[in-house]
Amino acid sequence: MFELIVQTIANAVIASSFTAIIAVGLVLIVGVMQIVNFAHGELYMVGAYTLWYLYMEVGFPFFGAVLCAVAVPMLVGLLMERLLFRNMRGNLMGALILSVGMVFILQVTAVWLFGEGLMKHIDAPMSDVWNVFGLEKAVVANQRLLVLAVAGSIMVSFWFVLKKTKLGWALRACTQDPEAAALQGISIGKVSIIAMAISAGMAGIGGAMMAPLVIVDPHMGHTVIITAFIVMIVGGMGSLEGAVIAAVLYSFINTFITTFADGTLATIAGLLLMLLVLMIKPTGIMGTREKA
Repeated sequence: MFELIVQTIANAVIASSFTAIIAVGLVLIVGVMQIVNFAHGELYMVGAYTLWYLYMEVGFPFFGAVLCAVAVPMLVGLLMERLLFRNMRGNLMGALILSVGMVFILQVTAVWLFGEGLMKHIDAPMSDVWNVFGLEKAVVANQRLLVLAVAGSIMVSFWFVLKKTKLGWALRACTQDPEAAALQGISIGKVSIIAMAISAGMAGIGGAMMAPLVIVDPHMGHTVIITAFIVMIVGGMGSLEGAVIAAVLYSFINTFITTFADGTLATIAGLLLMLLVLMIKPTGIMGTREKA
């Protein structure tokens, strides 16, 4: 039992890191652009397919394919910002409808290019395993450790940018009070472009790093976007710190219940967590009420 608990904790930590980079990317767009990008999960799918095609079909080195799997979703995200979201700032419903349309467009494109029902398998570049603390039955695949290392590095780098650079100051200012930020001379348009690129890049690298561990298909973004929305709501709309806290909380609850009960109960527990937080604190863990 002890080894199973250790194994579950290790799995939850890794799941937390992945969930955090996906949710933070979504929250960043909500905070800066005041829109909800429902196609965020499809950008994750684009990253996974990019990795599969370049790594498995073309023969790119794995990390070279990963870089491309970041660049392609960033390009798609920038096109979405320019063509769909630029004039929708603050219009949550309008942007949501447009992003739902992008969900179908990207899914149909993936089906057209790679086929429906033809799930892609990607060989893990790191096939060995690590025994947690030397325990025989507590085993973590090195590919999952790679996900943890990459996600952790991204989150630390993003924190440094937010706290120590002018760009981070501008991003935080636009998230907290866009009108005040504009009065300080910050270009909301330019910051929105940067935020969209960062958000799409996070989704892309999440898809690329998880692709060897999951089944790659055109609909793989569904579960991811639902999880990201739950985490965003629990953490607080627009709160980056809240997204990280909620990602850890949600991932531990989900992983433990999945391990000791089943996945259906884990999904229900995640929804109950969201409802409980909203009843206690409607703005989320780190959210704040809008000024009147």
